[in-house]
Amino acid sequence: MYFYLKSLTPGQQIGALFVIVFGILLAASVTLFAFSIKEFEDEQRAQQRRAALERYRGVVRTSWFMVLVFWLGWLIGDRTALTLFCAVSFFALREFLTLSPTRRGDHRSLVLAFFVVLPLQYWLVWAEHFDMFAVFIPVYVFLALPFASALANDPTRFLERNAKLQWGIMVCIYGMSHVPALLMLKFPGYDHRNAFLVFFLVMVVQTCMVTQHLATRQFARTPVAPDISTSFHWHTWAIGLLAGSVFGALLAGITPWVPGTAFAFALIACLAGSMGHFVMKALKRDRGIPSWGPDGSATTGAGGLLDRVDALCFAAPVFFHSARGYFNL
Repeated sequence: MYFYLKSLTPGQQIGALFVIVFGILLAASVTLFAFSIKEFEDEQRAQQRRAALERYRGVVRTSWFMVLVFWLGWLIGDRTALTLFCAVSFFALREFLTLSPTRRGDHRSLVLAFFVVLPLQYWLVWAEHFDMFAVFIPVYVFLALPFASALANDPTRFLERNAKLQWGIMVCIYGMSHVPALLMLKFPGYDHRNAFLVFFLVMVVQTCMVTQHLATRQFARTPVAPDISTSFHWHTWAIGLLAGSVFGALLAGITPWVPGTAFAFALIACLAGSMGHFVMKALKRDRGIPSWGPDGSATTGAGGLLDRVDALCFAAPVFFHSARGYFNL
């Protein structure tokens, strides 16, 4: 498969991936629909089947969303894709902060986060100032925003309020901005193919998450941290990591790496993404919500935008800086 993909032109590669990926997702969607119309005389069994199908629908919907993000990025071009991801960051941060209480003293910092920090971070990507892009939020913003909050003269839960805002900025803006930043890197001998790295990142992370979810349903044991997640087990986590990494090695033909290196980079992305997803579950439990949906009332665990991109937000910066360091860019 590696040599076959390497032999294709970028246009042929994108066509082949389009047919394969959307074919798999379409087949999964049709299969779930077919199971959903099956009737059971036992009402309890029917409810259990409906609950299981709804969980799988959540996984498939997330997969559709992640893949569509890549295709849109490919179709509209590198610079325009920045606007798309900037909008995703905006709404993800809004979702994150809406479900966390704020006070009047936070308004100045919130305005700065949405209308100064977010556009500046994406402008740094646009201008390809990668050194400043890497430290702008974790250094400058993390020092400036608490100062802006302190000027509001409201010390009530000051540390908690600022930690919440900084955490949201780090995940929703800093993490997400590294996805389109991949489009701007100049890899040697890899001209006009950077969108494939975005595809690679999205697919290996999503493969890891989906495989871990499916393995949990089949090989469920005692969860590692049941108060955080009933679906996180060491063995299913390892299965997910292995599946994502092997899939990454199979996709080596669309990357600047050989299969062994692609396997290593896929493993890095899957590790960061799956750990980030687990951490975001802990944050949801802290807020007492099942999902990051508009009202936190969804039962699928994937009701909001942030549920669909949380693993990617953690995987992208680790993957980006690992790839940049590997090529000494």
